[in-house]
Amino acid sequence: MDNGTNNLPYVLISPSRNEARFIEETLKSVVAQTVLPLKWVVVNDGSTDATPEIVAKYAKQHSWIELVNRPSRNERHFAGKVDAFNAGLERIKQLHYAIIGNLDTDVTLDSDHFEFLLSKFREDNRLGVAGTIFREPDGYNSGTDSFEGQTYVSGQCQIFRRQCFEQIGGYVPSKTGGIDWMAVTTARMMGWRTRSFRERCFLHKRPLGTAERGMIASAYAYGKKDYILGGHPLWQIFRCAYRMTKRPYIIGGVALFGGYAMGFLSRAERPVSRELMSFHRHEQMLKLRTIISSLCRLKGVNNFELLPAETNPARIPAAK
Repeated sequence: MDNGTNNLPYVLISPSRNEARFIEETLKSVVAQTVLPLKWVVVNDGSTDATPEIVAKYAKQHSWIELVNRPSRNERHFAGKVDAFNAGLERIKQLHYAIIGNLDTDVTLDSDHFEFLLSKFREDNRLGVAGTIFREPDGYNSGTDSFEGQTYVSGQCQIFRRQCFEQIGGYVPSKTGGIDWMAVTTARMMGWRTRSFRERCFLHKRPLGTAERGMIASAYAYGKKDYILGGHPLWQIFRCAYRMTKRPYIIGGVALFGGYAMGFLSRAERPVSRELMSFHRHEQMLKLRTIISSLCRLKGVNNFELLPAETNPARIPAAK
């Protein structure tokens, strides 16, 4: 196996909290990679289960794996995940690397996952963020069941060119979430290419957003996050209607709309800039036009290619 000396050297950081059910499969997946990272820092973010013990076992066997323990905290939120990630950053700041990845510890990867992504960075020096589609045990597939599309990179395994990550200022803390979305969208707004590739796929062990909460509560939280991240109201109506066609059907769509409405009524604070919100809404309207055009022509909707592989930021109207 290659430690990265013949490729773009890369590092991984994994904030992890109470992932004892899944983390060993993630550890096995990374250890089995055909191209190994220079360093993989797993940050135990105050777990109360066996997460640190499992990581410590692998760290003893592999010098490039490091466990960092943080104190327990009562509140679970995504701003805490950013703090944990930044603690990992401190441990790799002296290393010479070209690529940095944020990897969740509830995923399973094919053995050539990172070798494949590194090849994409070598082929395109404007590629700033890369990843792959993913699937879940309930049958969900991000390549067919999501409208995020090919320009979005899922936060469960989000790989950055170092210059890109530093230019966007890293991850922005947000208690409600969306830290991965803000990072990849900001990169695209700044002119970097961001791509999710269909040629590979990883397994995400739990349904999105259901850590420590059920599917209805998750839908409500996603709706509120949609408002906080500046989602366009017309897109949200479409999203809620579409959500009603998926389990748990109508109640899921209602919960999604309720979360967005509550964000609006409470005037929830938005961590996104006006420029980023304008860019985001413009992309949503481009997607909506493509969907409506396809339906009017009685053609199927290709969720994955609603936006072209590269969006030109110069064509996005400035915020007013």
